[in-house]
Amino acid sequence: MKKIICLLILLTAGIGFSQNDDTTGELQGVVFNTSDESVMGNVHVLNLNQVIGTITDDKGQFNITARVNDTLYLSYIGFKAVKVRVTNDMIKYQNTKIGLTELAFALEEVVVRPYQLTGYLDIDSKNIPINQSARYSISGLNMGYEAGSRNPNAFSNILGSIFNPADFLHNLFGKKPQQMRKLRKMQEDDKIRSLLSSKFDRETLMALLQVDKLDIEEILRNCNYSDGFIETANDLQILDAISNCYEEYKVLNRNK
Repeated sequence: MKKIICLLILLTAGIGFSQNDDTTGELQGVVFNTSDESVMGNVHVLNLNQVIGTITDDKGQFNITARVNDTLYLSYIGFKAVKVRVTNDMIKYQNTKIGLTELAFALEEVVVRPYQLTGYLDIDSKNIPINQSARYSISGLNMGYEAGSRNPNAFSNILGSIFNPADFLHNLFGKKPQQMRKLRKMQEDDKIRSLLSSKFDRETLMALLQVDKLDIEEILRNCNYSDGFIETANDLQILDAISNCYEEYKVLNRNK
């Protein structure tokens, strides 16, 4: 009888530890400026593991679903982005305080002679050149292409896709299959899409997909997007382009 009671105690303790290690809940926190300890509103908070996001209110507070060992990614324009690992006490005691440090920028003279900008929107909008490259598809091919003066290799890319449709992306997408599966979740989260639509630095995308900037550029070039698009698109447009490219890759790889 004593042996049975001891066994039940051990099983109960084991279940308790297991649940503790996989604690899931609503995490509450406050984001502040480390320079003056003032609270910060409109800070973007992403759970990189759950692929969900939220924004701090005017009191610097946020709520987000999280598990122990999830990673939160916080970013705000002009401040250094930070990653925070979720711990048991953060979920249990709530109101975790997270500080962001302001970046120091040395502003220098900017020369805009190539476009001859005046500072007046109505005039400058007419002087900035428009990328004339067009995105199109060819019957019988599942891959899209971008042609124009910025992408003179479009024809050779088409031939390469005809003769070897999936191998040129296998080494890119094959490295991060689990991360690439997050693309659909990222596209479905309105707060993440809103965040990415205002960013051009690729930092959030790199954190979510765990790839570097060169990997992102290489993916897009191999999917036949022009240098003009890669240089000027916002992060949401880049996300959609990578997602479309990945879906095309899966179709081609499945039929190979």
